[in-house]
Amino acid sequence: MSNALPVADGARVRRYVRELIRRHPRGLAAVLGLHALAAAAGLVTPRLLGDLVEGISRGVGATTVDRVVAAIAAFVVVQSVLVRFAHLASARLGERILAELREEFVDRVLALPLSTVERAGTGDLLTRTSRDVSALSRTVRFAGPETLIAALTVLLILGALVLTGPLLVLPSLLAVPVLVAGTRWYLRRAPQGYLRENAAYSDITDGISETVEGARTTEALRQAARRRARGDADIERSYAAERYTLHLRTVFWPVAEFGYLVPMVATLLIGGWFHLKGWASLGQVTAATLYAQQLTDPIERLLGWLDEFQVGGASLARLLGVAVEEDDRPASPAGSHRRDGDGRLAAHDVRYAYRPGHDVLHGVTLVPRPGERLAMVGPSGAGKSTLGRLLAGVHTPSAGAVTVDGRPLTDLPLDELRTHVALVSQEHHVFIGTLADNVAMVRPAADPTEVRAALSAVDALDWARALPDGLGTVVGAGGHPLTPAQAQQLALARLVLADPHTLVLDEATSLIDPRAARALERSLAAVLHGRTVIAIAHRLFSAHDADRVAVVADGRIVELGSHDELVAANGSYAALWRSWHG
Repeated sequence: MSNALPVADGARVRRYVRELIRRHPRGLAAVLGLHALAAAAGLVTPRLLGDLVEGISRGVGATTVDRVVAAIAAFVVVQSVLVRFAHLASARLGERILAELREEFVDRVLALPLSTVERAGTGDLLTRTSRDVSALSRTVRFAGPETLIAALTVLLILGALVLTGPLLVLPSLLAVPVLVAGTRWYLRRAPQGYLRENAAYSDITDGISETVEGARTTEALRQAARRRARGDADIERSYAAERYTLHLRTVFWPVAEFGYLVPMVATLLIGGWFHLKGWASLGQVTAATLYAQQLTDPIERLLGWLDEFQVGGASLARLLGVAVEEDDRPASPAGSHRRDGDGRLAAHDVRYAYRPGHDVLHGVTLVPRPGERLAMVGPSGAGKSTLGRLLAGVHTPSAGAVTVDGRPLTDLPLDELRTHVALVSQEHHVFIGTLADNVAMVRPAADPTEVRAALSAVDALDWARALPDGLGTVVGAGGHPLTPAQAQQLALARLVLADPHTLVLDEATSLIDPRAARALERSLAAVLHGRTVIAIAHRLFSAHDADRVAVVADGRIVELGSHDELVAANGSYAALWRSWHG
């Protein structure tokens, strides 16, 4: 997707992995130490068996055989105990790292500029939040620890082979060229293949999300066939991407399978020849063959988890890519929440384009007066909502500036910005939790009296008290359902509690019955006396009640004045008023 969120490059991913390792030196040392001891205990058995074979060939007694068997049994028990504790340590470390990854990802997502989220769409972000986090969890929980264990085991087995007989290491080295060549071929292709696969899955999620959210519109416009065609095309791209990664595995696995079986066969054959030549004893050949057989399992695990690492690496790159979109606002210094000045918001010659070279706003200048009610009206697509989002600091103008008390909004930290100006749109989310918590989320320290006062201000206190558990009723997904009107009142109550000096209402009451909306706006206007309210509306009663009206057309303000002045001017607003008034 052209507007998808970025993906972190390989260097950034490697830096992050190194940082994770540095954060947990003790945990990592404990995991490696326990697995090293377990692997070392496992290496004793082949050596004892080799000595036993050598001893039997020389006619040792039954007592010696019994001692060797008892020692082998003891080391097997010790290895089992060590493996258990090593896996527990690995699991704890993996869960701790995974928890950090998830928390950091949530922090990065919440820090994304809203304009970035809107531009990228929900599909890509949902896929990263669900599928990529799930894939990464498998890598952290299983692939990471298992790979460390396997690599450590391989090194210890090779060391044991050297101690058994240096010449007997040579047969195992025959597998190295095969494994290196196959692995390099795979690693050159797999990362980009899995990134394409995940991106294709994002397209599917985005298409399904759009279809579900716009189901009624799709049905009304009879666009079901087009939406199905879009879904089929997305699935076809995903199928092609997955076929490519499957092709890589079907080539790599047979090569790997051949590579890790070579050491055992070669050691048995070449070791037997060495024994015939007198260069190695029967016990050495037996031990070396058993060590070579032991190499099969860790090498198989190393190569097996290598594929999982490619999946996890691609997912980590996508999760870290969210942080590539840096927050476009500075950090909030201590004490920055104090408001100075009279809260004068102003837009000076602002331009904005969703795509370069295609301006939506063309040199708009608008200076609301502190404490006034300003309505913005105009035909659909005229640029009202875009201008409102610039005034609320959601979007950054491509030219010109939006300021509050002379300070550009882009220079304000987000938490300070929202004490100056806030946006409430047609979309209102009800979070899982009590109704009181939903209101107080903008000011968690607010007491119950303030929460009730905010609800009362938007005429919502009566129905809130009538809920099964009053303000303690759990709402949101799976909780007590709220009507669209109640959800809008809840959003407005949050703004009352947040107490910004300027509100931008982007058709915030458009989904409510006109009589309820009018009552709500009267109530809100009474509570917000002395504050600046910029109302974007397509119902002109909002304009009739406003102090001034700005008429937006083709990305420009074509008229500005009071309702009576604009009606008397007999221009665009007068025509809209007559059309709406019948």
